[in-house]
Amino acid sequence: MSLAESFNNLSVPVIAAPMFLVSGPQLVIEVCRSGVVGTFPALNQRTTEGFDQWLTQIEGALDDSCAPYGVNLIVHRTNPRVQADLEVCVRHRVPLVITSLGAVSELVDAVHSYGGVVFHDVTNLRHARKAAGAGVDGLIAVAGGAGGHAGTMSPFALTSEIRRFFDGTLVLAGSISNGRQIAAARLMGADLAYLGTRFIATKESMASSEYKEMVIGAKAKDIVYTSAISGVDANFLGPSLAANDLDPEELKKYEARPDLKAIDDEVKAWKTVWSAGQGVGSIDDEPTAAELCARLGEEYRAALADAATLLSPP
Repeated sequence: MSLAESFNNLSVPVIAAPMFLVSGPQLVIEVCRSGVVGTFPALNQRTTEGFDQWLTQIEGALDDSCAPYGVNLIVHRTNPRVQADLEVCVRHRVPLVITSLGAVSELVDAVHSYGGVVFHDVTNLRHARKAAGAGVDGLIAVAGGAGGHAGTMSPFALTSEIRRFFDGTLVLAGSISNGRQIAAARLMGADLAYLGTRFIATKESMASSEYKEMVIGAKAKDIVYTSAISGVDANFLGPSLAANDLDPEELKKYEARPDLKAIDDEVKAWKTVWSAGQGVGSIDDEPTAAELCARLGEEYRAALADAATLLSPP
């Protein structure tokens, strides 16, 4: 396993995943101050100029004692801002750039030029091999049950098969909501765990109160996996689909695979159709980001202590 030096001193081996229309500067700052990697999608700011301002705000609130922060860039032709946003990342020397929907070696080279690292999220082995070939520093294995755009592979299978050809940083995503699951991800061979849904229901999240309440009240059975919303398979909260006059049971049967919709169309869809992963069943409160990070650390260390007892003779 290989982990960039800036990630070696985290309070718990976690990245708070960048969530569309949910992650913003306040959440990133509080997470990083708590020793966890905070990230957000560049497109959560409506303009490149606004994105630049958010980076300035985040950098001004963090110091060397904080965990590094990261930015998610959508590398796809439907995103007309990708080049401009990348130039902003280079100018600010963003420590971590997370790419989605496209692994491009030129982007990796641009981030490497100032010492940054690039992680790419993948849902299958074909995409993982392509990203590794592009020279990314880490792969985010988005396994079955993850919120947002997700795959269907078991985390056991996905991490194991990726490790057969990739020795860089491996991050595991999919239904991880507590410290025990973070420990399990590490024991499975991942360097870091990727938590998104658990951070929706925090005080600093940009999610609406109704969205947070739905996450807290939902169970795994309420999550619907469909490509009907954005053209790419993703997990959504069934009650939010129903609230938009969409039949969750019918969408489960949706088999067409249209091309990814334009960014503007997707913003409109995700603003009222809310995403979450199958880990919602273990979420029952709305703490501050700092409280959540502290709790995850305590649970993680307790889980490792329990695991050590398994090595003790009976």
